[in-house]
Amino acid sequence: MRHSQLRAFHHVAALGGFSRAAEALFLTQPAISEQVRKLEQAYDVLLFHRERRRVRLTETGEHLFLLTKQFFEVEQRIADYMTETRARVEGELRIVADSAHHVIDMLTQFRQKYPGVTLSLRSGNTEGILHDLRSYDAEIGVIGDAPSGPDLQLLDLGDTPIVAFAAAGLLDDPAAGLTLAQAAKWPLILREAGSKTRASLEEQAGKLGITLSPAIVAEGREAVREMVASGAGIGFVSQAEFGYDPRLVQIPLTDVDIRMRETIVHLSQRSEVRVIRAFMEFARAGAPPQD
Repeated sequence: MRHSQLRAFHHVAALGGFSRAAEALFLTQPAISEQVRKLEQAYDVLLFHRERRRVRLTETGEHLFLLTKQFFEVEQRIADYMTETRARVEGELRIVADSAHHVIDMLTQFRQKYPGVTLSLRSGNTEGILHDLRSYDAEIGVIGDAPSGPDLQLLDLGDTPIVAFAAAGLLDDPAAGLTLAQAAKWPLILREAGSKTRASLEEQAGKLGITLSPAIVAEGREAVREMVASGAGIGFVSQAEFGYDPRLVQIPLTDVDIRMRETIVHLSQRSEVRVIRAFMEFARAGAPPQD
């Protein structure tokens, strides 16, 4: 028994004729007749009395029609349920960010709109974030610059300058700023290899003939912050990520303008995953306008 055979029988019985059933199902009348004939033949039953241009259900046909009415009603209820479910966004959204600062407010608002979504947030550098996305160990990445790759979809969140920062009291006049060469004379607390902030600084320093030699390499932005707060040296961070910490002071870099873009990224081939699509639509609505 095929679904197409039951559907053909049901529409003929409901509409009172093969031609009307054919119109309703966008099929030819011979195709409808063939489906009903195969159903009758398969079970050796007669479902319709065929009288010229009219058809009447046999007793067997009447019983089957009662069942198919129930069957197709349940089928419609299933379709209605699935349509309703499709409108709901549920599941888990795993986000890896080089800095959570850029998405904290966004995640709070997203969770309010979609309470059925469980969010998880962890930190990482650009290299690790891209690896997690491509390994299906995360759905969304937030990184410090636009990566390259045809397998990635990007949303630009804008850019901010990189600044130095130090423990309060370490410099006499931190607001006056430092040149990159002056900063290089201090003990430097730098991120691990793979950090976009560190790579951008080293690239600009190389152009100026300056060597940035770390006194301490710290894994992750929070580790850098804690080492700097202890008075161990000077660190670097994008201005948007500096936040508020009474232990720390911001130091402008006076001779360079090194800017960090923040980008939301996900795998192109996962664009239609419902929770990813919902998050990206939500993020685009709040992102700055593109030039």
